[in-house]
Amino acid sequence: MPRKKLSITLQNRISELEKLNRKLRVFGESIGLPKAYTFQINLAVEELFTNIVKYGYADDDPHIIAVAVFFKEGKITIRVEDNGIPFDPAAKRTSKVKDPVENCKIGGLGLHLVKKIMDDIMYERCDGKNVIVMTKNIPMS
Repeated sequence: MPRKKLSITLQNRISELEKLNRKLRVFGESIGLPKAYTFQINLAVEELFTNIVKYGYADDDPHIIAVAVFFKEGKITIRVEDNGIPFDPAAKRTSKVKDPVENCKIGGLGLHLVKKIMDDIMYERCDGKNVIVMTKNIPMS
């Protein structure tokens, strides 16, 4: 039976990306997710995780970032929780990208990609934590 839930606890270190990518890939395979969707979801979560690590904390202390992924009835739901500086990516305006990505300056494209890839992004601040919930509709045949 396919795994329909994945929970990952990560430290606020870029080196944790390998673990995150691997677990998301295995989860996608376990539910029969087409590779293109696995890639998109992995990219969106990686961009969000990277932003949290780079900009989410006012110190260099270890912090926990929790990622939970659920699959139900053709929808992937991803919940990312951290105790960093309050930041609502759903409310953050992203600039329109007119040039091909390879011609754009480095930086600032992460949230744009996340918003393009995911169907919905919600944010709340709860008990001193950022809670971001993203969904992606998956047409499964």
